[in-house]
Amino acid sequence: MNLTPEQIAAAQKANLETLSGLTNQALQSIEKLVELNMHIAKQSLSDSMNSAKKALEVKDIQQLLAHQAEAVQPMAEKIMAYSRHLYDLAHETQASFTQSAEKEFQAGQKKVNALVEDWTKNAPAGSDTAVQVMKQAIASANTVFETSQKAVKHAVEVTQTNLSSATDAAMKSASTASKAAKKK
Repeated sequence: MNLTPEQIAAAQKANLETLSGLTNQALQSIEKLVELNMHIAKQSLSDSMNSAKKALEVKDIQQLLAHQAEAVQPMAEKIMAYSRHLYDLAHETQASFTQSAEKEFQAGQKKVNALVEDWTKNAPAGSDTAVQVMKQAIASANTVFETSQKAVKHAVEVTQTNLSSATDAAMKSASTASKAAKKK
């Protein structure tokens, strides 16, 4: 079975479109990351200036301790929020890439199935066993891919649940520490 120049050109065009789509997805993710980091940098600068102004108004050690206690919880909350945003961005990017990969895999599957069908139509007499073996191998590969995709999706869901639990626990811990520091 030989590929025609038109088929090769079509395959190259499809590959180029896929590459372009993945590149755009990556650039959008990078843009979101830069926006997030710029927002955090601006907010951190503003918070630092406000904290410095308050620190300059401190008159004794009790006020200094109270000032430090006030700063702990919001800082921990912001770190956790940043981590959540970062995770969400990574998850969104991974999901987008996975969706593209699944789309490409399905298109490839259709092409392989079409090639096998063409081959089986032109297969010599007595090659039924070879045809069945090839079809079973393709079906097995498809099953393995689908199973691995389900496992990856499940792992991502478990990771997301664990991250949410860890974030909640860290926030509670930071809140408790902040309250304890204020009481002193």
